[in-house]
Amino acid sequence: MTAEEKIKVIVRALDQKRAEDIRVLKVTDLTILGDYFIIANGTSTTHTKTLAEEAEFQMSQLGEEPHHREGMPGSNWYILDYTDVIVHVFFQETREFYRLEQLWADAEPVDVSQYIVKEGE
Repeated sequence: MTAEEKIKVIVRALDQKRAEDIRVLKVTDLTILGDYFIIANGTSTTHTKTLAEEAEFQMSQLGEEPHHREGMPGSNWYILDYTDVIVHVFFQETREFYRLEQLWADAEPVDVSQYIVKEGE
C-alpha cells in the first residue's frame, strides 16, 4: 500500500468519526521517522480513543497493521506508526500543548480536502 493510499484511508476514517482539524504534513526531507504525519484531535479522551481505533480498524481491514502503537485507554495522545505514515491523534488540549505543527513548521502541508468524502457522495 502506498503512503498516499494510507493517507486516504486514515483521513477518511478520522473524518467519518468527526475528528477535528485533520492535517497531513509531508516530512520526507526533514526526518527519517516517516514520510508523512497525520495529525488530528478529538473533543474528549473517549473521542480521541475512538478516532485512533477507527483509523487502525480501517487499515487492518486492508491488511495493514501498525508497526508500532503508543497510547493507553484514557490517553490524551495516540500514535499509530505505519512506517511511512505516522498518525498522531490528540485530545484537543494536549495537541495545543505539544504543537507538533509548529515543531514541524518546515514540513510541506498536504491538502486533505481531496481525501474527505462530501455528504451525499
